[in-house]
Amino acid sequence: MDLTYEGAFAWGLIAASSLVIGAVIAFLIDIPTRIVGLIMGFGAGVLISAVAFDLIEEAVGESVGRGFIAAGLFLGCLVFYGGDRLIDSLGKSQGEDPTGAGGKEAGGGGGGSSLSIVLGSVLDGIPESVVIGLTIFKGGAVGFAYLAAVFISNLPESISASAGLVSGGWKKSKVLWMWIGIALVSAVASLLGYTLFQGASPDVLAFVLAFAGGAILTMLADTMMPEAFEHGGKVVGVAVTLGFAVAFTIHLLG
Repeated sequence: MDLTYEGAFAWGLIAASSLVIGAVIAFLIDIPTRIVGLIMGFGAGVLISAVAFDLIEEAVGESVGRGFIAAGLFLGCLVFYGGDRLIDSLGKSQGEDPTGAGGKEAGGGGGGSSLSIVLGSVLDGIPESVVIGLTIFKGGAVGFAYLAAVFISNLPESISASAGLVSGGWKKSKVLWMWIGIALVSAVASLLGYTLFQGASPDVLAFVLAFAGGAILTMLADTMMPEAFEHGGKVVGVAVTLGFAVAFTIHLLG
């Protein structure tokens, strides 16, 4: 695919398309929550590798040592933490079931409502997509390890949230169009990452990369890994390690 503006948009859309795929899987297959937990664990391992080798390592290569990496890392952490707290407080104020729509048996979100998982997907998905466009601009090619990490990690979030929303009374068509809309927003974010940072300094690029890394790490610790363990049990540790190994191997081959 030509790495033009259209290419940046298309690669962002491809990475986010797993949100739609996950919803279709949830509609067609009754996946046991234990398997959902293992999938989430695998995706978490993939993202840990992506943060280490496709975000922070790249940020270190860009920075000239003036604290931009630390600033981006902790600001990304604080933004996701604050957004996550806001989502939780909004859910409580609306009287939502804290175990999620439909509960575990329905494949719900476990630690929060299914709609909160959706909002969380947007909160970390936009910086992820910006980084896709940014890496295309910086390297002249798609970072396939990072692209795979985003694609894989989106699946369990979409599967879990979609099953919970349908169980909570949402129409399947409404859920599907919601994910399609989020995927399109992610594609636009990738395009913006490609266009807005073409004249940016190395420090700004390092800050953006680190910001995404901080947000993703916080998301992993606050939501994805606890839910993976809750649903999948101790064997989730094996799934996380396997996901990390697969993503790291892709990184080396790339």
